[in-house]
Amino acid sequence: MSIKVNLHAHTFRCGHAKGSEEEYIQRAMQNGIEIMGFSDHMPFLFPNGYQSGYRVKVEDAKDYIDCLQKLKKKYEGKIDIRIGFEMEYYTDHFKDMFNYAKKLNAEYLILGEHFPSYEDGRFEYAGVPTKNEEALRSYVDGCIAGINSGVFTYVAHPDVFNFVGDKELYSSEMKRLCIAAKNADIPLEINFLGIRSNRHYPNPLFWQIAGEVGCNAVYGFDAHSPLPAYDGQSEEAAKRIIDQNNLTLIEYPKIIDIQGVTL
Repeated sequence: MSIKVNLHAHTFRCGHAKGSEEEYIQRAMQNGIEIMGFSDHMPFLFPNGYQSGYRVKVEDAKDYIDCLQKLKKKYEGKIDIRIGFEMEYYTDHFKDMFNYAKKLNAEYLILGEHFPSYEDGRFEYAGVPTKNEEALRSYVDGCIAGINSGVFTYVAHPDVFNFVGDKELYSSEMKRLCIAAKNADIPLEINFLGIRSNRHYPNPLFWQIAGEVGCNAVYGFDAHSPLPAYDGQSEEAAKRIIDQNNLTLIEYPKIIDIQGVTL
């Protein structure tokens, strides 16, 4: 099967990606991608003015959108370019961040919970190995709140949380997440960056749970440079996850247009 849709790609503005947007687009086109979505990390809008070095800064957000709108027009009829953000769900700031994304004319959002909490450095990055049960629950609570908000097209790397504690607790918490996704009919992403970088995700236990619950899955290249704007090499491993867990792969995910949503 040839992959036709990728909604997970970043740009140099997030501080940990490289290459030009046009290089990404050309790589995707050369490999038969029909719909390509850019979903760089949404700027933080916190009252204390904090900005992360690993996401688009507030002052660069308009340029991000403007650049992609020009390329969308340039390549119209050749490839369908969608413009969005990857964004966390933080209860106190979600509405402001969502409305800011709308104001910028972003088209869609994917849910990417990278930090269970943003306050006072209480929890580390979700990819750092931890036995912290409170952090695990906080991560799952944030994902479920995002899922239930109805504004996210899918959940990016839902298995990014690197819990190395009690396996039964991990299973019960991730089952909560999967049930929420199933009930909301929101797909879960098999993340190709995790595959090609040999990270701790995709997590076999997570995908076993997702299969038992009956979740739908999508593929996401999570490109941070032009080459993985098409990543056919990781597809075989991703397909094994689908087949081994009897998951349903959604080849053309329903893209939720946030411009039509009011919170």
